[in-house]
Amino acid sequence: MEKNVTVSILLDIYGKVLTDKQQDVLDLYYNENLSLAEIAEEIGITRQAVHDCIVKGEKKLFNLEEKLGIMKKLDNQEKQLQKILLELSQIQQKDSDKHINDIIENVVRELNCLV
Repeated sequence: MEKNVTVSILLDIYGKVLTDKQQDVLDLYYNENLSLAEIAEEIGITRQAVHDCIVKGEKKLFNLEEKLGIMKKLDNQEKQLQKILLELSQIQQKDSDKHINDIIENVVRELNCLV
């Protein structure tokens, strides 16, 4: 997974653990695609301070993920759900029983809400 996407997801998961400034800077950098200079101007700090904030924030996010593994667990759950949905679809295609197909359709609808 691309680093920008990874950091953006980690920010969604663990962002509240960061300082307000780290959260704002990482959001502007990774989600709004602003440059260091643009962030520095918007927040009123130096480019170096923005860089330091990004480095410290990233480190904290990656350390939290290493210890807690929430993003990895969510990714694994999504993969398992996709596999279940595929298998249900295959059952539905092979089975002609209307009642079973209705049940499968309801289960698929509920599972799709989780993905």
